[in-house]
Amino acid sequence: MSDPVGLIERALGQTESIISAVRPEQATLPTPCPQWTVRDLAEHLAGQSLRNFTASARGETVDWQDPAEPLGDDWAGQFRAGVGPLLAAWREADLDAMAPTPAGGEAPMHVRADQQIAELAVHGWDLVAATGVDVALDDELAEHALAWSRGMLRPEWRGPDRAFGAEVPVPVDAPAYARLAGWFGRDPSWRPPP
Repeated sequence: MSDPVGLIERALGQTESIISAVRPEQATLPTPCPQWTVRDLAEHLAGQSLRNFTASARGETVDWQDPAEPLGDDWAGQFRAGVGPLLAAWREADLDAMAPTPAGGEAPMHVRADQQIAELAVHGWDLVAATGVDVALDDELAEHALAWSRGMLRPEWRGPDRAFGAEVPVPVDAPAYARLAGWFGRDPSWRPPP
């Protein structure tokens, strides 16, 4: 098994770098997530994902319907404030311990870690695509997220009223983030309208 905690740390660092590079005037730009602007996506990451990821790393069940904490003016600072507790929780976690899954049943805790890596990688790509910020994306994170999600993302979770869109076909030799975006139902060539 790879080092999930090390990969989470890298994914968090990458996401923080992306959020730090977003300019205030980009807040209302659309993203590849049709229902979210750049601000909405940053709020989801800083005000909801980190909170839920931390609870998940502690072995708790989370409620994704709980609204995100609103973003203040310092998006990167707000995101950064959630990183420490999350990493501390993962460093104390037993990655082989069993924990409940959203679909019912149980899975080892490292599955929760892999899900977090995938979400951070995909949403990092979303923000880069929406804003064009100059942040080099870590291909190993995308490859890890893609490998994990290919075994976990079920067809019934895809569709217009679901969490994920239909897979967008992408050549097998496309860059890692293009393949990841396509797998998660995003068009890798998506750009914000002029």
